[in-house]
Amino acid sequence: MRAVDLIRKKRDGQELTTEEIGFLVRGYSEGRIPDYQMSAWAMAVYYQGMSARETADLTMAMASSGETIDLGSIRGVKVDKHSTGGVGDKTTIVLGPLAAAAGVPVAKMSGRGLGHTGGTIDKLEAISGFSVELGKERFFRQVNELGLAVVGQSGNMTPADKKLYALRDVTATVDSIPLIASSVMSKKIAAGADAIVLDVKTGSGAFMKTLEDSIRLAKAMVDIGTQVGRRTVAVISDMDQPLGYAIGNALEIKEAVATLRGEGPADLEEVCLILASHMLILGGKAADEEEAHALLKAKLQSGEALDKLKGMVSAQGGDTSQIDRLDLLPSAELQIEVRSESKGYVDSIQAEEIGLAAMMLGAGRETKDSVIDLGAGVELRKKIGDPVEIGDTLAVLHLNPARESGRAEAERRVLGAYGISGTKVPRRPLVFALVTPDGVKRF
Repeated sequence: MRAVDLIRKKRDGQELTTEEIGFLVRGYSEGRIPDYQMSAWAMAVYYQGMSARETADLTMAMASSGETIDLGSIRGVKVDKHSTGGVGDKTTIVLGPLAAAAGVPVAKMSGRGLGHTGGTIDKLEAISGFSVELGKERFFRQVNELGLAVVGQSGNMTPADKKLYALRDVTATVDSIPLIASSVMSKKIAAGADAIVLDVKTGSGAFMKTLEDSIRLAKAMVDIGTQVGRRTVAVISDMDQPLGYAIGNALEIKEAVATLRGEGPADLEEVCLILASHMLILGGKAADEEEAHALLKAKLQSGEALDKLKGMVSAQGGDTSQIDRLDLLPSAELQIEVRSESKGYVDSIQAEEIGLAAMMLGAGRETKDSVIDLGAGVELRKKIGDPVEIGDTLAVLHLNPARESGRAEAERRVLGAYGISGTKVPRRPLVFALVTPDGVKRF
């Protein structure tokens, strides 16, 4: 078997066999197939695509290229959740405790962020003392005892995917749905979940900007899950404006805790309830969305979901007093108001621009070596549909003096991100579609 023959075969639109895909992934991961041949193959996939079976085979080959986690010692159906990312997306910090309070064990491995804000792990580390490094036995024991643990990803999980993604990033082959889908799902499968709920974002702040592309990606990932025996559903949710009002690590922890208290933004709470409902259905704790939604609302109102978060923070060495008193979390010295220069109604918010502004203030990483400022970020005061007068505060920049040099550019980006018109626009739906093995249900 030769790499050049497999490149030619895919270039000509033919399907590769399971063995041929395994040969490519192993050969590249182990250094026998050079970058130039793998990049040629990735470009062939970019133009010719892959069948559902090929994509599943690629996923499994990458999942098995490194360490895999066996969650068999954890009682119950383990349901994982993955978001394709967005601005202000702190759903895991709400979802995990919610699902655990309702009886679904959550054994989650999350990553750090590279871009406008930190990942889930960075956000949790805004809580003093919180440790994301747990040994396997302690990790399993905590989930069995508490129902919830969130830890950092293993350094040796899916090394083939890490290597291939880095290659795609510099060869203009990132935007390939089979390659995106297999990259996401290889990590979820290696992490050992029995079932997977996917939150596929769509809009200006999402990787997929259009609804149709988001549905295509969701279908590809659900197909992979089905092919490899993992029950998988995908929710297509809005990212045409940030989720909630807070963008930044400690700011997002504060908003997540407020949501678990029943005091958070309506959009964040509702998206979390929808995603958690599907986790409960897949976990066998509810028969349908209506039953799941009612159970989850009860867990919010009773304080049980908040107690689960506090239990996890305590078990992982964090300071639970910061959950009771949010003012004890990291904060920035300076709060700069960005004021409207127009009158009317907010008709659009370019979410990605808000995220980039937050990164300039120190909330995210421009490179892997960047140090995050946990107190920095952007706090929105106006969302789509809200009325605005000249001089009204649109958003507040949270920054420390060391980032003063980025203040003017961040302010310009935030101001430019807001579209204001004389006509009130209807609020966008929070969820556009549900993708299951049975098809696509649009709302």
